[in-house]
Amino acid sequence: MICDNITAADGRLYFAGQDVTALAQQYGTPLYLMDEDKIRENCRTYLAAFQKHFGDKARPLYASKAASFKRIYEIMKEEGMGIDVVSSGEIYTALQAGYDLGQAYFHSNNKTDEDIRYSMEHGIGYFVADNVEEIRAIAAEAARRGIRQKVMLRLTPGIDPHTYEAIATGKVDSKFGSAIETGQAEEITAFTLAQPHVELMGFHCHVGSQVFAEDVFERAAVIMLEFVADMKKKLGYMAPQLDLGGGYGVRYVESDPHLDVDVKVAQVADAIKQTCARLSIEMPEIHMEPGRSIVGAAGMTLYTVGTVKRIPGYKNYVSVDGGMTDNPRYALYQANYTCLLANKMDEKADFTCSVVGRCCESGDIIQQGVQLPGSVGRGDILAVCTTGAYNYSMASNYNRLPRPPIVMLRGGREHYVAVERESFADLCRNDR
Repeated sequence: MICDNITAADGRLYFAGQDVTALAQQYGTPLYLMDEDKIRENCRTYLAAFQKHFGDKARPLYASKAASFKRIYEIMKEEGMGIDVVSSGEIYTALQAGYDLGQAYFHSNNKTDEDIRYSMEHGIGYFVADNVEEIRAIAAEAARRGIRQKVMLRLTPGIDPHTYEAIATGKVDSKFGSAIETGQAEEITAFTLAQPHVELMGFHCHVGSQVFAEDVFERAAVIMLEFVADMKKKLGYMAPQLDLGGGYGVRYVESDPHLDVDVKVAQVADAIKQTCARLSIEMPEIHMEPGRSIVGAAGMTLYTVGTVKRIPGYKNYVSVDGGMTDNPRYALYQANYTCLLANKMDEKADFTCSVVGRCCESGDIIQQGVQLPGSVGRGDILAVCTTGAYNYSMASNYNRLPRPPIVMLRGGREHYVAVERESFADLCRNDR
């Protein structure tokens, strides 16, 4: 199977040790499932690898945008994970979960004045500033409060991560960060160091998402450390922290490679240590921001099949009771997924079809070229694997469709609702 928490027995699909057909019957569809044990396992794997290869102070930060709801932040708190947040809404959600905001890093390329006020009011640990305007706004609010606010500076190292264009973020012409190549990174560093109400804690970069290329993070680390050394020489400033961002990929289809976190982190650590030795600088406290690789394989989405449309000599369509509203990633990125017929796992999958949603859009496609059993029909349960990242968090109410619930699975037999299914009343809650 595509992930080690997916199995089959007696013609049925099991996820995290539980019969997904039975879960679909109990909770209805569409339905998000999340494997709590897998989330915790992934957190512990990252924490152990960081301690082993980067030292005691190093820390992984969970990238909230991958999946943000109260229970996730409770788990991150319990597992000792830092978090990165990108909006006041994510901050509010984390606070509702009792998460210590002092352990949070606030990203985004355009924090509003209200974002800055709200996050400072609630004790944000760090801002990751994209530009001089943000530094000015942060410094002004910190001055009004009589505090010295910790910040990181997001830089663009000019790296092509060999991923989909829309999720590549580290190139010079990115909307994010200050480019090293153009001299803007040095300018913002000097500017920030001159602000009495801002404490510069180091530098940050993010090269992209769903990255499998062998040397992307190593190359980013070398470029960033060379900049660190340059700032030490020119400005007398030695960065205490270096955040290399997130982006490690997960297996959506069989052709995607397995990610060995310990091996990957060890490779990055070796590059960092060698570069620090070459440049004669001490190694900063290293952070990275796994999101997808924490929750991606911990998720599965279940649908009920409705219409099956066969067009002889052309193509076939299998329609389900969800679509781009609960999984927009194919429409956005032509993202790959593995689709399985959960209640007919013992049947040969030899029927080629497109799995499509119920929205009134031709582009409402979950996956094309899917192989399902030829007996697929109304009432069958279709499972889409590896949907824990950027599915619930990107879901919408297009066509006035309520968003599905999130059911957490643990211990091979326990399950509980972490997010309730939206009702029709919820759709009109803010209407006047």
